Amino acid sequence: MDVDSTFITGEVVEMLAAHAGTEELVTEITERAMRGEIDFAESLHERVATLAGLPASVCEDVLAQVELSPGAVELVAELDARGWPVGLVSGGFLEIVEPLAARVGIRLVHANRLEVADGRLTGRVAGPVVDRAVKAQTLREYAVRVGVPMERTIAIGDGANDLDMLAAAGFGIAFNAKPLVAASADAVVTDRLDAVLDLPPFTVGA
Repeated sequence: MDVDSTFITGEVVEMLAAHAGTEELVTEITERAMRGEIDFAESLHERVATLAGLPASVCEDVLAQVELSPGAVELVAELDARGWPVGLVSGGFLEIVEPLAARVGIRLVHANRLEVADGRLTGRVAGPVVDRAVKAQTLREYAVRVGVPMERTIAIGDGANDLDMLAAAGFGIAFNAKPLVAASADAVVTDRLDAVLDLPPFTVGA
């Protein structure tokens, strides 16, 4: 499952940008990337560059502001009760995603990491960017780790960066998604994340 605007209500990079005074610019770039108008990796580098100089502790401030999407806790709880593994893969940042995942008992997590030097963000990402191809590959790796065949995997996302993952999954769900993503998915869900439980992959044999 994607994180920003899917598992959580907002975009973490925009929340970080609010602390740097660059939120308007970053929001504009985010929107263009989610619509598929510009390359995600390029857009991420542009957005993260505006964060240079912020204290690393800003991540703790943003984490305190993050809100899970309606139905997220309920969905994870139900899947856990069924013994269905849940994983998060994000073009956002591990500094936020890891503690969020830990709160609800999700152990499969992959995201970007912000580079820090002398206690401040450098404006760069440490390591390769988690783009749409990496998201799809991560889904495949998760499937192998938990012993689930790809045709039984389910992916949920909202932006262009999720397209490869949704296509690779046995069933791809667009959640509060951009038109490009909604048109490419097997199903479209809005408002509450746990509404996916009414879809065929979740109801067959239930």
